[in-house]
Amino acid sequence: MPSRASAARYARALFDVALKESDPVQIERDLAAFAGLMSSNAELHAALTNPAIPVSAKRRIAEALGTRLNAASPLRKLLLLLADRDRLVLLPEISRAYQQRLMDHAEVVRAEIVTAVGLPGDRVAALQQGLANVTGRQVQLESHVDPSIIGGAIARVGSTVYDGSVTRQLEKMKETLTAGS
Repeated sequence: MPSRASAARYARALFDVALKESDPVQIERDLAAFAGLMSSNAELHAALTNPAIPVSAKRRIAEALGTRLNAASPLRKLLLLLADRDRLVLLPEISRAYQQRLMDHAEVVRAEIVTAVGLPGDRVAALQQGLANVTGRQVQLESHVDPSIIGGAIARVGSTVYDGSVTRQLEKMKETLTAGS
């Protein structure tokens, strides 16, 4: 099974248990902290992902780190399960999948707005509210500047792109003019 699909299944199971037994937001923080620790420490990453290292040693490391990080019970159980199955390498992907599931549950969507010039805070807030109205969800908006779009804006909400840039409008005019000749 591909690692992304496996990670999504583990994340879904963890989220379901977290809803019943714990605080899903705290588990997300703990999971992100553990995944961050693993990715920032090369020796720890090697110890937990190297197939030559015995599963029992990985289990002891995961158990010690889960205790030291004071991780919630469902996360500790997941860490031990992953260690027993030698699947700790999936933790960063599980963390991303869990975070996405948490955002879906809270009806929050990430969006990005790209403009040719920086926008004042009130304009960003107005765009954020407009995107919230369109999506029916709360929007976490990131704003970026890209002078190459000349003017207008490009909004990305999930996998949907709303391109209202001057560059795109000029491209459309060019296509229309060249198609007519």
